[in-house]
Formats: sequence, C-alpha cells, structure tokens
Amino acid sequence: MDANPTLPHYAGANVGSIVPALLGAGTGRRTLPTWFPPSLAEARQVVLFVIDGLGWEQLQRWAALAPTIAGLAGGPITTVAPSTTATALTSIATGLTPGEHGILGYRVDMGGEVVNMLRWNSSKGDARHRFPPRDIQSQRAFLGTSVPVVSRADLQNSAFTEAHLFGVRHRGWRVPSNLAVEVRLLVDAGEPFVYAYYDGLDKVAHEFGFGPFYDAELRTIDRMVGDVLSSLPPGAVLCITADHGQVHVGDRIIALGSEVLSLTKSQSGEGRFRWLHARHGAASDLAQACEVYRDVAWVVTREQVIDEGWFGPYLSSVVAKRLGDVALVARDDVSFDDPADSGPFTLICRHGSLTTAEMYVPFVSGTGS
Repeated sequence: MDANPTLPHYAGANVGSIVPALLGAGTGRRTLPTWFPPSLAEARQVVLFVIDGLGWEQLQRWAALAPTIAGLAGGPITTVAPSTTATALTSIATGLTPGEHGILGYRVDMGGEVVNMLRWNSSKGDARHRFPPRDIQSQRAFLGTSVPVVSRADLQNSAFTEAHLFGVRHRGWRVPSNLAVEVRLLVDAGEPFVYAYYDGLDKVAHEFGFGPFYDAELRTIDRMVGDVLSSLPPGAVLCITADHGQVHVGDRIIALGSEVLSLTKSQSGEGRFRWLHARHGAASDLAQACEVYRDVAWVVTREQVIDEGWFGPYLSSVVAKRLGDVALVARDDVSFDDPADSGPFTLICRHGSLTTAEMYVPFVSGTGS
C-alpha cells in the first residue's frame, strides 16, 4: 500500500483547476497549462464530462472494457482532499479548494450537528433551513457564467445542487441514453461550454464492488462517451475527468475500540476519512489512543492537515471549525465504522482517502470522428 498520502496538487494538475483555465481563457486559441490535453487549446466548444468514481488506476486496469475513454489523449491529475463526491464536485464547479468553499467531506460538523452534504440532512432531519446551502457555499459556479449542466433530472432541486451549481441552466436527463442527446442539442445550439455529469459507475461500485456489474456499467459508459464524440462538430472537444477513484473494501470494516470511543464526542467525514471530535480537553489523549490504527491508516491531527495544506493553502476560521481533532485516513483497503453513518446497504467499494487509487483521476480529451 501507499507509504505516504497523495496530497492534491492544488496549484497544478488538479480537478479544481480545469474550469478556471477553460473559462478564464475564453474560446478560440487558448494558453492553457502544460498538463492540459493539446486539443483543448484550439477548441471552439468544450464539453466537460465528469464520470463519478472513474479513477485513473481503475481506467488503466479495465482499459479493455472502455477502449474509447482509454484511447483519449491526456493523463492522470489529482482530485481534492478528501477524495469524495461532495467536496470534489464543488471544487470542479467553482474552481475553489475545499478550504475555500467549505464543503469538507461527505458528512460535515456544522457547529455540533453533523450534516450529510449530499442529502443535506442530519439526525434532526432536513437541514436546509438550519444551514441554507447558499450560506454554506456562496460562490457561483463556473466563474459566474450561466453554463448548461446536463445531469440526472432528480438532482436539479437538491440542496447540494443549490450549493455547488448555483447560477447554472439545468438540462435534466431521466435515462442514461438521454445524456448524449442533450449534450448534442446544446453543442448544436452553439453553446461554447457544456458540463455533463453521470453517477452510475460510482453507484454500482458502492453496491456491488468490482466485478460483473462494474464491468457492465463501464462498458455502458464507454458507449455513452462514444455517442457524445460521434455527435461533435468540427472544433468541439470532449474532455473527461472524475471526482475520485475507488478501492474495494468489502467487509473489512473496523469498529473503533472502547478507549478511542471513550475520548470521542462525535464523528464526521466518512469511512476512509473518519474525523473524530474529541471530548472537551481530550484531543491530545485521543490522538495518542488512535496510534493503534497506524498500521492501516494515516493518523493525523487537525493541526497537521491545516499546516500541510490538505484542503488548500487557505482555510478560514469558520471552515476550520468544521474539522475534527483527529482523522483516521485509511491507507489499507479498510473503512472505519460510525454507526451514525449508514445507508440502505453496506458499501463495498469506497473512497475518501489519499491513496493513489482514490486520488488520481483521468483528464483526457478527444474530438469527433
């Protein structure tokens, strides 16, 4: 396994740098970062397609199942910390680091109430009125431009969508085949920039892990990408990236020991990036007690992740309060259990940590035939 955590390259090849470079440069001949695929420099129209959960290492491992995507020009870039959907999608859309936009994980402590950022709820129920999305994340998406966004129709009115996609024009699809059609209609209408999002691969990996269901979904996505590419007119470029990769955890779930739990007031984050919030005055003792997990995880304190810039070079005092005191960041293929963090089924593939499998995602592009 990885000896050291893979930290995000916020100042370089990182998912949060894509939109500012593309939209800030305008259309036509662009001067783009050297890590951008060359075809984007002269693109008159760009489609940015985010495939949730498609890590670079997974794409290389199963390249034969996705020959269209694997054959595109480009390479790996880093996602953000933690390597999770809510944080990464917000950074992609806004161009901000997690420390700037403040959505620091899947479940975030908002002054003692732990809020699920994707569902925008907590143990108290719907949290939209207690924590208005526009108050938590106030930056408009896509540098303030009204970009068309092609995503599942039932995501359009969610609180998380309000938080990270404020100001966009929604074009919802109801079945996956609609996505390529919607993209084609927008490109044909002359839109200079189109954002598309698909979450099926992440869902399948969570529920079924790597195996026949994952293989089938990856083949389906590759056909979808082929449909988009075949519909592009001259001068239009499709680029593909992702929010995070995946690791297969299965039943390797670690229940925290009584010594650690006795020092813990609450937990936030997620299984592979578990924040522990210490009881009053117990932060130092909690960090020491967590050393027992160092053989499978990076055990880090709040101060360490701030000093090392895990969430970016800037972290306001308001956002810093959302962090726990100690984080268990899984290095091996394990997950740390929190009984309050549950769903309709046990997740088999997971993400959130800073391993290469989770942190590296593709940034590749191609043109139509």
